[in-house]
Amino acid sequence: MRALPLLLLGLAVVSAPALAQMKLQTKPAPTGGPETRYFTAIDGLMDGNADVVLKETRQGKTVTAAVLDVCYPADKSSDRKDRFVANLTINGQTLYGTTTSVADKQPITIKLNRKQTGDSFEFRGQITIGQTVTEVASTDNSDLSEKEFQDNQATEDGITPQPKDFTDVSPESIGVRVKLDAAADFLKSLKGEAAEIGTSSLAVTCDAMRSGEQTLNLTVDPEHAGALLAKAKSAPGVTAAGWTSGVVEMDRTIRFAAADWRDGDKINKDKLATAIAGVLAKTLAAKPASATWNANTGKLKLVLKRPSAIYPALGLTQNYEVTALVSPDKPGSSDRLMLWVSSPTVSTSDDNAGAKLNLSDDSSSDEEGSEAKDDNGAIDALLKEFKGQRWDADKSVWR
Repeated sequence: MRALPLLLLGLAVVSAPALAQMKLQTKPAPTGGPETRYFTAIDGLMDGNADVVLKETRQGKTVTAAVLDVCYPADKSSDRKDRFVANLTINGQTLYGTTTSVADKQPITIKLNRKQTGDSFEFRGQITIGQTVTEVASTDNSDLSEKEFQDNQATEDGITPQPKDFTDVSPESIGVRVKLDAAADFLKSLKGEAAEIGTSSLAVTCDAMRSGEQTLNLTVDPEHAGALLAKAKSAPGVTAAGWTSGVVEMDRTIRFAAADWRDGDKINKDKLATAIAGVLAKTLAAKPASATWNANTGKLKLVLKRPSAIYPALGLTQNYEVTALVSPDKPGSSDRLMLWVSSPTVSTSDDNAGAKLNLSDDSSSDEEGSEAKDDNGAIDALLKEFKGQRWDADKSVWR
């Protein structure tokens, strides 16, 4: 049986850091009846990478029932999680029990000694997962009431099924909440769809394992978003689907009349690309080199070039890469379009004939290329070209 490669040192929460920092006073039940308390900050389990909830039912200071819920990395090489939930037997101040992990079916054995000093709790003992035995020694732990625990468990995936417009959500960004046992079939149904699935959303998180639902993030051409959402909402196991936040930033977005930029009921993307490139060519003093529409995401990638002044004798080229997205300003039909344009990403290359210099951008160790500090008023220039409006964030209106 495979043993987990990580050592357990105590208990901790990583998915709810706010809970992990709380040190709250123990409050006696006002009626003297049973009271439920929670521990979510028992230090150190799996080098601090485990998400732990210990739920106790108490009568006064006597523990009458306890459930230990631990979600943890299944291995070091991936984000895959495993989880176990154990109903513990109470024998004085000793909590013990056995169970099996959900994903890998590892045998679990728990034996913890619990000691209370005032409002502080200490846990010592062992947790065994498969063949790995963990010594638990955790002191100075505080508990939470039922209300405090529930208030801090609320998670928001940002899915908006019917937004009034695209000022708070992004027209290309789709979220789908689906039950875990139906997620694989739903994902397989997306094969061949003109859409991209965010790989980070494929990882089943501890919150997803506990709720039984996973939120998948998709990027799609805004013109196809409505149809994809309709398909998602009708799929087995899907409990919510709608638009979410994405690339669109309202301070780099304009809105304009759609009539001149449509070809029938479709957006005339070639005409738009030519117009956008023409404006950027003037503001950046560069020549358009390429314009490519992504069939999956609906994003336009523009590349513009001009001579680099960094070392004139070498005849190098300065490249500007800009991403744009155009869509109706709200779901469904609209007589207005909105256009978002990113800040330019700048790089330098040797485009001369023959042998070339291999150049690296060392201005940032984390990103390829660097974002231009000034795009020479590109958004205002686009606003003028398209006779458009800009979003007033203070008054929440287009003007």
